[in-house]
Amino acid sequence: MQLVLNAPEIPQNTGSIARLCAATDTPLHLVEPLGFKLTDRYLKRAGLDYWPHVKLSVWPDWQAFLEGAAPGRLVFTSSGNRGIMGTPYHQFAYGEGDAIVFGSESTGLPDGLLEGQPHLVRIPIWGCVRSLNIANAASVLLYEALRATGALPA
Repeated sequence: MQLVLNAPEIPQNTGSIARLCAATDTPLHLVEPLGFKLTDRYLKRAGLDYWPHVKLSVWPDWQAFLEGAAPGRLVFTSSGNRGIMGTPYHQFAYGEGDAIVFGSESTGLPDGLLEGQPHLVRIPIWGCVRSLNIANAASVLLYEALRATGALPA
């Protein structure tokens, strides 16, 4: 399993996701542009002292990520608020080599990346918010994917 953040904007969210990746030994890919510098104190504070344990790759753009990372199956996330719906995350058939892709906090993934994607998931929301915090969403999806593929330790 891998996590991919496309154009993340908020350093604290990326730091929290990096900490999640360190805790689960999951590679993390950041696709530029980033809304912060990797030396940002908020990023480091959210990740605490786990940064040396994060399997981090930074890519200058989406094409470089596709060519350089050679990810397995890409699983895109959508909040469904633009009419692009995905399979509820708990009903999706995850695979061991999946790379779960998240968009920026303010705009999500570009429609051009989402349209026509066969592997699209969403976290159902029935309350009065339009989306979850990206770090919370990454935790929900990663742990479900690890559970579904049998990768959680006993």
